[in-house]
Amino acid sequence: AVPSIANGLLSGVDHIPPLYQRAGRTLGATGLKGTWHITLPAALPGYVAGLKQGWAFSWRSLMAAEIIASFPDLGVGLGQLLENGRNASDMAMVFEAILLILTVGIAIDLLIFSPLERRVLRTRGLLVKS
Repeated sequence: AVPSIANGLLSGVDHIPPLYQRAGRTLGATGLKGTWHITLPAALPGYVAGLKQGWAFSWRSLMAAEIIASFPDLGVGLGQLLENGRNASDMAMVFEAILLILTVGIAIDLLIFSPLERRVLRTRGLLVKS
């Protein structure tokens, strides 16, 4: 997930309008002060997009890791449920696991990342209020 988050932050920094940097320098925001007050806030939409993408990669990696490795002491995870259904040729269990994985992924996106992204974009004037 770290490369995705870093890529989002770098992309956000690359897409900062040069006018922001010039205005910040004119107002005395140079060096660390300029980074803290100008660059990071302006790059926040890209950083949030990177966090969202990092979550998606992490979620898929977690499911893959649960399929590959199982630890009975920790119980049965969604990836292990999917693998158990495959091994038992129980298509109902496989579909149940797939739907649960999909539901958790969509729920996290809708409950955490979408409101955060809308708020960040709206406060920066990049999203029309509805």
